[in-house]
Amino acid sequence: MALIIRSIIFQLGMWIFTIPFTVSILLCLPFNPINRYRYISLWAKTILKWLKFTCNIDFEVIGIENIPKDPALILSKHQSAWETLAFQKIFPPQVWVLKRELLWVPFFGWGLAMTSPIAINRKAGKKSLNQMLLQGIDRLKKGFWIVIFPEGTRIKPGDIGKFHIGGAWLASQAGVNVVPVAHNAGRFWPKNSLLKMPGVIKISIGKSISSKGKTAEELNLLVKNWIESEMKVIDV
Repeated sequence: MALIIRSIIFQLGMWIFTIPFTVSILLCLPFNPINRYRYISLWAKTILKWLKFTCNIDFEVIGIENIPKDPALILSKHQSAWETLAFQKIFPPQVWVLKRELLWVPFFGWGLAMTSPIAINRKAGKKSLNQMLLQGIDRLKKGFWIVIFPEGTRIKPGDIGKFHIGGAWLASQAGVNVVPVAHNAGRFWPKNSLLKMPGVIKISIGKSISSKGKTAEELNLLVKNWIESEMKVIDV
């Protein structure tokens, strides 16, 4: 019962904070994209503190020294909503590749739209790749990192989804390094579940992988092999 109560308190507090914070974001419109992001990311950092306070969920980072200085492309395991929050605290300013429909969600989507995301129309087929490349190069030039979840959707702990090639293709076309990331957040913040399980999430950051001289297929396989190998180490 205590677990249910704590989870409900977390959810209510998150929404109570989100609505006025989203309104305050409008004041950031005159800022440049990076500074606007820095303000908006305060929402995620606050929610992480609220999560620890209400549900006793914390995290530890392995391989923090592997984060390069120059903007790169993050290819990460996707199990939960948690990583979309935590990455904003762990990594430099970043944008996400996401389906444009997410920007239509009241409050959450409106705030997300102001973080300069790479919003693509998945129904556009090959045109969506061109959209991703043009927007991706633009964001990298502005100093943003790019976050992509190659499995495309949240995968249950222990399962392995198909690693789509789009992220590796973008990295090879843009000529940037890839940083692979593994974590076990799904054990504590499960997909589509109200309940949040107390504990310490482990997130492991691998050494950056150069995209130079590699095909998208080769790069994608290297990332998949590292992530799934690392999952066997941290998800025990």
